[in-house]
Amino acid sequence: MSASAEKTLLKIGELAEASGVPVPTIKHYLREGLLPEPVKTSRNMAYYSPEFVDRIKLIKQLQEERFMPLKAIKSVLDEDPERARAMVELEDRILERALGGERTRTSAAEVRERYGVPKDVLDRLEEIEVLSPNSRGYSPSDIKIIEAIGRFRAGGYDEQIGFTVYDTLRYKKALEELVSQEVEMVMDRLAGEVPPERVVEMLESGSQPLQDLIAALHTKLLVAELERHRASRS
Repeated sequence: MSASAEKTLLKIGELAEASGVPVPTIKHYLREGLLPEPVKTSRNMAYYSPEFVDRIKLIKQLQEERFMPLKAIKSVLDEDPERARAMVELEDRILERALGGERTRTSAAEVRERYGVPKDVLDRLEEIEVLSPNSRGYSPSDIKIIEAIGRFRAGGYDEQIGFTVYDTLRYKKALEELVSQEVEMVMDRLAGEVPPERVVEMLESGSQPLQDLIAALHTKLLVAELERHRASRS
């Protein structure tokens, strides 16, 4: 190896310092095939190109923030490491924007006073993870859910005729599947193809049309289901 080439490469200790990942972890990544083979100059000496730094950081990010097992990470990196980076960047940008709108909080006392929803109802909604308050109170999306439930209760949907907070679970479960598919679709079609800021703009501009679409489809499906019920009794 020439002296000039050696200057551009890193020893494993330098690689650990540059990536912020300990030497034993880097060696584990090597054993698992997550990193390409280093340049070996002797039995006990190996050098690593600067590209290793970004790859190690990406592996650590996928492992710790996306909770991906190493086998899945290897599969993603073997297929297209640049696409994996694009997916991480897009997820981070979408999540950053979404969380930005969720940072303001309304205290539990103010929520009970403003919306008239009993504390035990709010507590049960938290238990089933429909609401997710923290020590400062409820997020804007929590407030919208509480407002909707308050309107349901004001319209007569209450415990006296058999409606409870647990009825919200059917909608939560249905939407979990829908949102999972939606995220998968966005990542498959847009990651690495459309700039992250543009994707965020698309999602924000599509939020209201999506709500309108779901409401209209719900009405159509409700009518169709009632007609089937009536036909079955004829």
